[in-house]
Amino acid sequence: MNKITVKIKAAEGITLPAYATDGASGLDIRASEATVIKSGGRACVPTGIFMEIPCGYEAQVRPRSGLALKHGVTVLNTPGTIDSDYRGEIRVILANFGEEDFAIEVGDRIAQIVFAEVTKADVLRCDVLDDTDRSDGGFGSTGRR
Repeated sequence: MNKITVKIKAAEGITLPAYATDGASGLDIRASEATVIKSGGRACVPTGIFMEIPCGYEAQVRPRSGLALKHGVTVLNTPGTIDSDYRGEIRVILANFGEEDFAIEVGDRIAQIVFAEVTKADVLRCDVLDDTDRSDGGFGSTGRR
């Protein structure tokens, strides 16, 4: 298992992100402010944490399955990407697809962060691409019945 060191600055009284179990892939992150997300609404929820992610890595903000299943609350732009050169507060865009308003209290686990190695691409302009069986069959072209 690979390990990296991530520096985290937290506002006063804010719990640092943590793995819930030894086998967990994501660090749970918590809300630093209380809010209510109306049914059908969305909110940008602050966490009170700031990170220094090593160059060559990104942090991916992902939903918590329990919130999605029980309340219809999910991370809207999942996975949200946090680049290694970003130093601002980590905020989570949550959407409430549930039928009831969803209350978030300070300290509630709202999402998880998974770290991933980044691969950069060299972009090469060309006039012709190699042909394949699928070629330009279009979106959904492998799922025809």
